Amino acid sequence: MNGLLTAAQLAPAVDTYLGATTPERRWDAERSFAWEAADADRLTEGQRSAVEFVTVIEDHLPGYFDVYHRHFPVDGTVAPEVFAHNRELYHFTVRWASEEDTHARALARYQRESGIAERDALRTALAGVGAAPFDLPFEHPVQFFAYALVQEKATQIYYRQLRSAVDEPVLVDLLTRLSRDEARHFTFMADVVTRYLHAFGDEVVEPVRDVIATFRMPLADTLRGYWRWALKIADTARYDHTDAYDGLIAVLDRATEARSDKLSELVHFVRAARTVV
Repeated sequence: MNGLLTAAQLAPAVDTYLGATTPERRWDAERSFAWEAADADRLTEGQRSAVEFVTVIEDHLPGYFDVYHRHFPVDGTVAPEVFAHNRELYHFTVRWASEEDTHARALARYQRESGIAERDALRTALAGVGAAPFDLPFEHPVQFFAYALVQEKATQIYYRQLRSAVDEPVLVDLLTRLSRDEARHFTFMADVVTRYLHAFGDEVVEPVRDVIATFRMPLADTLRGYWRWALKIADTARYDHTDAYDGLIAVLDRATEARSDKLSELVHFVRAARTVV
């Protein structure tokens, strides 16, 4: 890929992320929750549907992880300097994948323990969706991080919004942990996008603009009934993925001391998208 950070430029972002996720801050789906107290009878129909929806989204983790494996390979098909960059990124992606897989396991466990779904039926339903292909058709490396920046921030916002709408303690605990994890994932992506802006300046403006111009949340184009389902859960807890654009604007504002005309145009474009979508 052209326009790639060097391994030395990327490594501090990876080191910061890994250093922030101490063992004390980690949690798991097996021991971190009072599952015996989970009770879906305390949820509205819309809240139950929201849990089912985010379980499907999180469970597609193998597809998301494969995107990074294919576009940032760690094998002999790339030059040594590219391999070095991709190997640094791999340190992040394997930890990120582990955390996202924990999200999927915890949400599925909540469905089972609370009475929303039976294990075999849920496994079958998730398999039907999980086999669907997922890709991000980008050409510039910064686009993968700009997309994930928005997606992680949007997910964090939704978990926070849903948490404020429910009063079932186990689900509140789970949504709190999910929101915190997504916030850390956003911080990493914001760090990397900032490093691209420092390294390449105006060269990355158009690629980032293309991400916003074509943005769709994961599975929006492959999950049958996605938009109808998304609108339904939006009534349960206010949700608009363009709320996450404010996070991108903040990154753009902080990334450079003197904003160029092209960067100013990008900020204006993102603000306009935030306003009208």
